[in-house]
Amino acid sequence: MLQNGSVKEKSIFLIGFMGVGKTTIGKELAKKLQREFVDVDHQIEEEYNMTIPEIFSHYGEAFFRKKEKELIKALSEQKEKVISLGGGAFLQEDIRNACLENGIVIYIDMSFKAWKERIPFIIDSRPVLQGKTDDEVKALFNTRKEIYRNHHLKVTTDGNKVEETVDAIIDSLDLA
Repeated sequence: MLQNGSVKEKSIFLIGFMGVGKTTIGKELAKKLQREFVDVDHQIEEEYNMTIPEIFSHYGEAFFRKKEKELIKALSEQKEKVISLGGGAFLQEDIRNACLENGIVIYIDMSFKAWKERIPFIIDSRPVLQGKTDDEVKALFNTRKEIYRNHHLKVTTDGNKVEETVDAIIDSLDLA
């Protein structure tokens, strides 16, 4: 038995760089495991009736990060959920510690080459990417990879369909 309850009860936290598919994978994983799915960014957007870029613009990043931390810490105390974290959430030590202690943290990994193909589809909704050069984006990608090293399980999605990634997670967790 793991600390703070059994593995079957623990919430699952999906971490990884923005645009790697945490929400899409999380929804499918939650459906297969018959758990509630929570997208942290979406929940904050609903609360403020604004998009993340609008929240960044209107209130600032510090405000957003504080709200994000409060929500994730509260969610970390709940059981049997699948929770998708925003790409920058795990940068906060308090969030990292709460997720690692209370849940199962799964790192959704993707190569920079594969991720770069997604930029045209995600750039407008990611304030952190605005105005950055290719080199700056790659540096951010690599810096965050270091932060994501703290996890319980890693799944690489390059070339995989969503179902393949979800099945790999379930097989690794042995929760099905």
